Amino acid sequence: MTQEEKPPPGGDIIQVDLTVPSQTQYLGLIGKIGEEVARNLAELCENSDHFPNTLNLVLTEAMANVIKHTAAGQSTESVRITIEIEADELLIKVYDSGPGFELEDIPEPDLDHPTEGGLGLFFIRTFMDSVDYSRMESGNLLVMKKKIL
Repeated sequence: MTQEEKPPPGGDIIQVDLTVPSQTQYLGLIGKIGEEVARNLAELCENSDHFPNTLNLVLTEAMANVIKHTAAGQSTESVRITIEIEADELLIKVYDSGPGFELEDIPEPDLDHPTEGGLGLFFIRTFMDSVDYSRMESGNLLVMKKKIL
């Protein structure tokens, strides 16, 4: 989509489907892809000045959590991420094949006494409108949604 083109209202605008090795060297790539998607949506988003950085952070944290808690450094594992924009909503899905966790069991961090690590899910929950996590037969699915209009 060029700068002059405006996305059609109410229709599918974009879908990005990525599969990358679950290695930290790909965190920057995933974040930059998120930034570029956000820049293309800037006209549609509230707080559009911050949206590219926000999407970078959300995608990087989601992938970092998969690498840390799921893949445990196994370079043979991969992470699949889809980014979809439909009508007025951004939908991000992160697929992994690890043991999973219970989203409701993850407590809010103690911001008065912060510790290193443990803020990724807090940031994701803060910046996205909804966050769901489910176990599927083939693995796990993290679904994050954000209204963009």
